[in-house]
Amino acid sequence: MEKPKVQLKKKFDTKDFDHGASVLKQLLWYFTSCLFFRSGLVPFSVVLVWLLKLFGAKIGKDVRVKPYIHIKFPWKLQLGDHSWLAECYIENLAPVIIGRNCCVSQNATLMTGNHDYKSPYFDLITKPIILEDGVWIGANAIVCPGVTAKSHAVLGVGSVSTKNLEAYGIYQGNPAVKIRERGLI
Repeated sequence: MEKPKVQLKKKFDTKDFDHGASVLKQLLWYFTSCLFFRSGLVPFSVVLVWLLKLFGAKIGKDVRVKPYIHIKFPWKLQLGDHSWLAECYIENLAPVIIGRNCCVSQNATLMTGNHDYKSPYFDLITKPIILEDGVWIGANAIVCPGVTAKSHAVLGVGSVSTKNLEAYGIYQGNPAVKIRERGLI
């Protein structure tokens, strides 16, 4: 049985998407990001944090940001005190809120946008990501749009979180499943 052909009458567009900043600010951020963040030219966290704040990120005290990081829109990023961002990928088309004492490890991805595969137009869908206090996102892990990682949850190395993570839960796999409770001393 042959599937019916879909007649597309509109084109894919993102005109309803709110970038949250002017075209000039986006352009300035793009070049700043390429030169200072993604290149690794500036290895000093204090400079990278200052630049993020300059572009509108809300950042607490004693935050560490490593070089080679990718942040799409710093004005949609909030970082709590004593948190750590390694060489990760934050595609924050929607807000990303990271609490206090959190760690996002090397090559982890926080992805707030996706496309509606049910639509022939692949409409853009964006949802915020929230990492509550004490959350650890392991190396090469992926957090999908709309996920909230509750207090002190852990997403293991290479895991993919498509749903919320319970407080103090340790999650592993693709899709991530809870494997045990996190015991803290």
